[in-house]
Amino acid sequence: MRLCIQGGLIIDPVNNFAGMGTVWIEDGIIVCVEAGHMSGGNKPLWADEQGVKRIDAKGKWVVPGLVDLHVHFRDPGFEYKEDILSGCNAAIKGGFTKVCCMPNTMPVIDCADVVSYIHDKASKIQGIEVFVIGAVTKGQQGKELADIDGMVKMGICAISEDGKTVMNARLMRDAMVKAAQLGIPFFSHAEDESLAGTAIGEELIVARDILLAKETGCKLHLCHISTQGSVDIIRKAKADGIHVTAEVAPHHFTLDESSVNVDGNKKMSPPLRTVEDVAAMKDALADGTIDAIATDHAPHSKEEKETNFDNAPNGVIGLETSFAVSYTMLVKTGILTPMELIAKMSTRPAEILGIKPSSISAGEPADIIIVDVEQAYEICSEDFGSKSVNSPFIGMTVYGRPYHLNEVKEQQ
Repeated sequence: MRLCIQGGLIIDPVNNFAGMGTVWIEDGIIVCVEAGHMSGGNKPLWADEQGVKRIDAKGKWVVPGLVDLHVHFRDPGFEYKEDILSGCNAAIKGGFTKVCCMPNTMPVIDCADVVSYIHDKASKIQGIEVFVIGAVTKGQQGKELADIDGMVKMGICAISEDGKTVMNARLMRDAMVKAAQLGIPFFSHAEDESLAGTAIGEELIVARDILLAKETGCKLHLCHISTQGSVDIIRKAKADGIHVTAEVAPHHFTLDESSVNVDGNKKMSPPLRTVEDVAAMKDALADGTIDAIATDHAPHSKEEKETNFDNAPNGVIGLETSFAVSYTMLVKTGILTPMELIAKMSTRPAEILGIKPSSISAGEPADIIIVDVEQAYEICSEDFGSKSVNSPFIGMTVYGRPYHLNEVKEQQ
């Protein structure tokens, strides 16, 4: 297929470029970019032919596909909440072209066979690449290491016990040594189980895992950071040259504990924190202490979330709202520039995974989304592609609706 995207604001952190331009695509490959000093390739001979599909991107952003380091697709075992297909549909609707699935499924992703199962299902879905994160311990029981070697051979991108913490420090160190040897990152769910839900419970494990990463040489990535104390520890570790990266979810830089009001759709782990913690997340995004924005997309059925608050499961969905909430709360308020936002939602996550970040350059795959940042809209549960609707942002007015190329209205 031949396609022309014209008149949009191209934002490409890889090339450090933001400017108006035109992108020419043939059979899924960018053949020419006409955009100031970033121009490259030759304008195709077919450029003026009738029948070339043209997208008018005036007033919109043209950016690399988004990358989510942290999703729960619940497949296998809990497909009534989400499955690979519905999760991918939600991701595509949110502008994501790469996502990383966490291992707390049933059975747990702790061996090559379950990794293969997910890869097989995901390979049938167009427009998105699904990466698999393997469990650290067998059955996520925290007693012995899973078959990490076998899972790496099947293509896992990282290991994590997300949903739980590896509380045994010696076992944690052994896992980090293994991850370092195999060249994969360790994604840590930082929470001391005896202090679950507390700020100090998160901060203790953040500090422990950073010390272990320093000792083992492991590439440590800290999931869903939520407290000012954690940010202070990470900032100091980075200054000391320790290889650590961190992510934050949109709900943790947007909502605080005062908004919970026994609403099951605002119950998650880690929980919503103080106003001061929310401000610290924004500061950490702005100064680079927090590297990436990830959704921690965690679907649950409506019945599960509408039960007694204390019994409702932790977790909220976020794939379809992440960009809009992030743009509205961070860019429109001047906390991040458009370039910084795209870096934290596309380029930097790819780098953390150790894969080549997508760029809008001649000769590269057309891993591109278009974002309408001008029109306001209300987040409604009826619009979700996910099987679940447990969003903390329902009713919020936002800007920034992403589209994959095949969703954009074509103009001849």
